[in-house]
Order: sequence, then C-alpha cells, then structure tokens
Amino acid sequence: MALKKSELYSSLWASCDELRGGMDASQYKDYVLVLLFLKYISDKYAGQP
Repeated sequence: MALKKSELYSSLWASCDELRGGMDASQYKDYVLVLLFLKYISDKYAGQP
C-alpha cells in the first residue's frame, strides 16, 4: 500500500510534535537535520542507475 504525500507529511509532523514535547529546540534540531540530509541524499541519487 503506497503512502500518500499528505499522509507522510502528517505522520512526520506528528513525530516532530512528540519529540518537541520533551526536548529543547537545541536538542531536536539534530534529528531534523539528519532527516533533511537523508532527503537530500535520496533526491540526489534517485535518478542514478
């Protein structure tokens, strides 16, 4: 079953809300930066064989 983009966004947003609940912004920024890096790598190599 394919995940719709809107479902993915809402799931990621809910996960971020859970992380923010017990953490200071300086702590959860590391997780967000890792996710952004993984997205960049995924997009960069998506078109390569």
